[in-house]
Parts: sequence; C-alpha cells; structure tokens
Amino acid sequence: MWLFVVAALTGLFLLRRWHRERQTVPGLPEKFVLITGCDSGFGNALARALDARGLRVLAACLGERGAAELRAAASPRLQTVLLDVTSSRSVAAAAAWVRERVGERGLWGLVNNAGIAVPTAPNEWLSKADFAKVLDVNLLGLIEVTLSLLPLVRRAQGRVVNVSSMMGRVSFVGGGYCVSKFGVEAFSDSLRLEMRDFGVKVSVIEPGSFRTQIVNKENMENSLISAWERLPEETKASYGEKYLKEFLAVMRKAQKSCSPDLRLVTSCMEHALTSRCPRSRYSAGWDAKLFFIPLSYLPSALTDVLLSWSRPKPASRA
Repeated sequence: MWLFVVAALTGLFLLRRWHRERQTVPGLPEKFVLITGCDSGFGNALARALDARGLRVLAACLGERGAAELRAAASPRLQTVLLDVTSSRSVAAAAAWVRERVGERGLWGLVNNAGIAVPTAPNEWLSKADFAKVLDVNLLGLIEVTLSLLPLVRRAQGRVVNVSSMMGRVSFVGGGYCVSKFGVEAFSDSLRLEMRDFGVKVSVIEPGSFRTQIVNKENMENSLISAWERLPEETKASYGEKYLKEFLAVMRKAQKSCSPDLRLVTSCMEHALTSRCPRSRYSAGWDAKLFFIPLSYLPSALTDVLLSWSRPKPASRA
C-alpha cells in the first residue's frame, strides 16, 4: 500500500514538473542573450539555435575569424563582439557594448560558456602558472563577466547560465580544469541564493564527455608531453616512461568515447533560458546521468577504487 502511495505521489510530482517546465516565457523575440565562447563548440551551436528561435543573440568570440564565420551562418539579428574573459579591459569594453544594445530592457540571458581544459596532467607535473591559466578563463573570467553584467540581468529579471562539468562533481584528473569547475558550482550556488529576491534565476549546466575543441586531441597530448619534459629527472624516474605512455592511451580512449551530439547540451541551455521554470542544474549526456552523478554520491573510498581502475600505475609505488 505504501509503495503504491509513494509511486503515485512521485508520478504526480514528475507530471507537474514536466507540465511547468514545458511553459516558455513570453516575448522571446525581444529578449537579448549574451553567450561567451562562441568561436566553436557549445557556444557556437547555442548562438545559432537561439538565433533560429528569433532571440536577439549577442555572441562573444575570442577571435575575429570565429566571429565572422558565425555572422555568416546566422541571421542579421545576431551580433558579435570580441571578448577575452581573462582581460579586465576586454570585459569592461564588452559590458559597455552590451549596455548600448540592450538599453532599458536589460539583458535577459547571460551564458558563461567560454572555457579551456589544458594544461591537464598529474598535479605534480604542473606549476602554479599552469593552474592559473585555466582558472583565469574558467572561473575568474566567468566571475568577472557575471559581475560586470549582473545589473543588466537584474533589470530584465533574467537568467544566468553557467557551464560547469561532471568534473565539477567528481574530480579525477589533475590540473586546473576540475578545480575551476568545482569553483563554478560554488559561485553559481551562492549567486542563485542572492538573486532569488531579484527575480533572477541561475542555472548550472553539467555536461559529460562531448567532442568539442576544448578536448582537442593534439592540444591535450602536446600539453601532457610538455609537462612531462619539464619534470626533474627524479620525478620522471618515480613515474616512469610507461606511466606517460599509458596516460596518453587512457586520454585517447576517453576522447574516442566523447559524444558528437552537442545538441544534448545546448538543449539544456535553451531550456534554462526560455522555460518559465528552469532547473537549478542540468546534466547532459548518458555518461553524466548514469555514471558521474551516481558516482558523486558514493563514499570516497568506493569512488577511489572505481576511478583508479583504469589509471596507469607509477614505477615507484609504495
């Protein structure tokens, strides 16, 4: 009897949530959305998708080439701006550019998508500067862009959508990427609480493994080999050449398993921007839903065993 009641209540809850989440906000063609990192990948795909739906897309690109290609593929509504999220001067200039375009209507959506993943390597192989390079883009850049544009988002009672990762829940590779994504999760949580009373909703996108430029095979491998070559001979001896080769093999295998269907991610971003009732968190990809999220709730002793299964073993083990 109790099982039936629980199942019925769960079903009603899910049905109610499904109904509420299907309702879209009115006046989408009049709403401005700024997306960072639109040169390629998720940002580029989202800019095109929102443009096709009639929204006023403001696409921030790092380079002019990416901006030109995006403009050529979109409608005249879409506008681009060059933005380096690691430069305070660039962020300030982009914020002023956005302010001129949105006027009193404010900025309905801010999508913090720009990010990098290299250098990625065992932590001991890296320097403080290696960590800072990733943190400057993925976390500090995201924070500065958000703070610069938050008054415009508040004016529109709009949305902030921050792109994190499953590696913001489970950290299993060295370098600044996982560190930055844990930071994105923390910043987004505090911002979501602070913005509730202003009518601003904050969502986090947590993709699994997807085939974008951020995991470019050549860049990842060159970064790893470069970190190895800088190591002192004593450290190299502790890990061994075999460790490097096996690490590269694991990296290549992981890259092959990345999904090419970016729509799984951009549809979550779209929902966060256009639904009357967006979610606080969106997981994208079957690996995220069926492996990483369950893994994040397991005891650390068990996750350590599971994640160590396929990792290379150093030459000098205790």
